[in-house]
Amino acid sequence: MPAILALDQGTTSSRAIVFDEVCRAIGMAQRELPQIFPRSGWVEQDPEVIWATQLATACEALANAGLRAADVAAIGITNQRETTIVWERASGRPIGNAIVWQDRRTADRCRQLEADGHGELFRQRTGLVLDAYFSGTKVAWLLDHVPGARERAQAGELAFGTVDSWLIWKLTGGAVHVTDVTNAARTLLFDISRGEWDDQLLELVGVPRAVLPAVVASSGVVATTDADVLGARIPIAGIAGDQQAALFGQRCTTPGRVKNTYGTGCFLLMHTGTSVPTSRHRLLGTVAWRTGDRTEYALEGSVFIAGAAIQWLRDGLGLIARAEDVEALAASVPDAGGVCFVPAFTGLGAPHWDPQARGAVFGISRGTTRAHLARAALEAIAFQTADIVGCMQADAGVALTELRADGGASRNDLLLQFQADLLGVPVVRAAQTESTALGAAMLAGLGVGMWPDGAALDGLWRAGRVFEPSMAASKVDALKAVWTEAVSRSLGWQRDA
Repeated sequence: MPAILALDQGTTSSRAIVFDEVCRAIGMAQRELPQIFPRSGWVEQDPEVIWATQLATACEALANAGLRAADVAAIGITNQRETTIVWERASGRPIGNAIVWQDRRTADRCRQLEADGHGELFRQRTGLVLDAYFSGTKVAWLLDHVPGARERAQAGELAFGTVDSWLIWKLTGGAVHVTDVTNAARTLLFDISRGEWDDQLLELVGVPRAVLPAVVASSGVVATTDADVLGARIPIAGIAGDQQAALFGQRCTTPGRVKNTYGTGCFLLMHTGTSVPTSRHRLLGTVAWRTGDRTEYALEGSVFIAGAAIQWLRDGLGLIARAEDVEALAASVPDAGGVCFVPAFTGLGAPHWDPQARGAVFGISRGTTRAHLARAALEAIAFQTADIVGCMQADAGVALTELRADGGASRNDLLLQFQADLLGVPVVRAAQTESTALGAAMLAGLGVGMWPDGAALDGLWRAGRVFEPSMAASKVDALKAVWTEAVSRSLGWQRDA
């Protein structure tokens, strides 16, 4: 039976899942990925640890499935998108730690580009806002702060890549330096209409063309692994940034369908077809995927801190022993007791795009308990999502009929019920909540002909549980008003961010 190995390299863990021809997960492995916080607003990871954990999970997942590398028809890769790595082409050694997508160190550079009048140019060509979230200014920062790096980059000695590029480089023994169109679209350097790196944007940001990977489609064989890495030569046939992969895995392949991935952050994507979308509400226009010569697009809203807020309750405050304990703790109280938590630890994403916002908890009284904080943290995830849904509906001119949910935090029933209440529409949890890995597997399977077309995949998607809204509209409105006021008070807090 043919099998696909999906490598899902996320912000807080590396995961590998083996899927069979009917998209059942038959083997899985996962390892946590340490974060490095050198100073406030900075977030880094060790690229070699990213690779080591991903390789280990690939081997473990195959063993758990009872398969050898030679049994794998193709590899699909999905990744944390904007995280930035620069390495030496000759040795393969990184020149420094990876700068994670959450990192805010280049916020001043983005503000300067905006002040110089370039914001509209970047929005028109990339679909993005000028924000430290994206890769381009991170690359420039590394080249400017690692001694000799800029000169070496201009001489062609260094390579830049997002995590997909890094993994492919390692899987192929340094033979292939590519990225797919979905990851390229998250750099501030790529014209999403023309499908090419843009020389004017490269000059403005300060990134030499010599460091860039070649851009390839999201589905189709682009490389073959070195036989010594996994034990056999395997085609790499699917690549997509994590949120685009989840959109594909959730089969949101027709205009108007929306999914939300509840992970470290929250990411809402609405499929918009083959035309580049524009937003009047500070959402992002982005590439959904490219298959063959056909490029499809999506509207996106990004929440920087979602599941990471639960990790903070566990690791920062010690309120819970395990992340999954938050649901029982939150359910032990009927509501948040007037507590409102804005988890702006690294600023706020869409629709605010405020790198100076910081986390805040409002409404604390002598009666506040850890259960109220836990419930407020879960509710904050849903509030942020609801804000983006409102913008998305206004931009697209269509009313949401359902929200498809996936990601680790989507297993939390309390969260999804509150989400349905806020939105006033059903929230559908996919039967396979690992939609990111599933999407990568689907793209890879299509790339090697395991399935003839997307229609064959549509019949393989299954809904899990459906959460119907049940809260009175007046109560929803009152809760949203409190949330809006809390967010307004957290904006612009850290003046030097």
